[in-house]
Amino acid sequence: MALPSWEDKKLGTMKRAALWLVTEVGEGNVFTKGALRAAFPETSQIDRRMRDLRDHGWRIDTNREDVGLEPHEQRFVTQGEAVWEPGKGRSKQAVAITATQRREIIARDGHFCRSCGISAGQTYPGTYEAAQLDIARRPVQGPGGAAEVQLVTECNRCRVGGRDLTADLASVLDAVRRIGPMERKLLAGWMEQDRREFSDLERIWADYRSLPADSRAQVREQLGLEGGR
Repeated sequence: MALPSWEDKKLGTMKRAALWLVTEVGEGNVFTKGALRAAFPETSQIDRRMRDLRDHGWRIDTNREDVGLEPHEQRFVTQGEAVWEPGKGRSKQAVAITATQRREIIARDGHFCRSCGISAGQTYPGTYEAAQLDIARRPVQGPGGAAEVQLVTECNRCRVGGRDLTADLASVLDAVRRIGPMERKLLAGWMEQDRREFSDLERIWADYRSLPADSRAQVREQLGLEGGR
């Protein structure tokens, strides 16, 4: 079945943008913001209309997700729902989060990103970029198999990186049921404090795992081990 033309102005802008991506850009390829705006000169908010495609399963990466991209570039990674087909592409409206709800959720979550632990205003390691906190809608897979959307505090980076993630509550509950009494007590303590202090040994292990192979070999030599892994 032939695709409609992306230049058909009888279609909505989001549908035309989807068709432009499919027919003019192609999956896996890079396009620029300038090229997008040149294709839709009559639409002042074409960037927003294209972002709306993400609500329909389309993946379009910026330099936040793909570090190989320049700030003015985006990559059309995968096509989602064929929004130009009859009955598809309908707006999926989410209930707006009020300013009061936002404050309450951030306070409930300890005023830090629940994914990486950074607080608002802190700079990301190795950068001059300050973190901003906002509310993410996260699908949660429950014990019965059904999924529901819950609200969680995340920083601007983690919100982008976790856009397609679903939290597996059922798996976490199952893992808790399998641990022994001592582990349960330790885990409960971490939960009560909403934090966990890592030992020197655990920090050394984490640092060791991040080293390149040659450096790992030197650490192994320090311990009297052979080779490097």
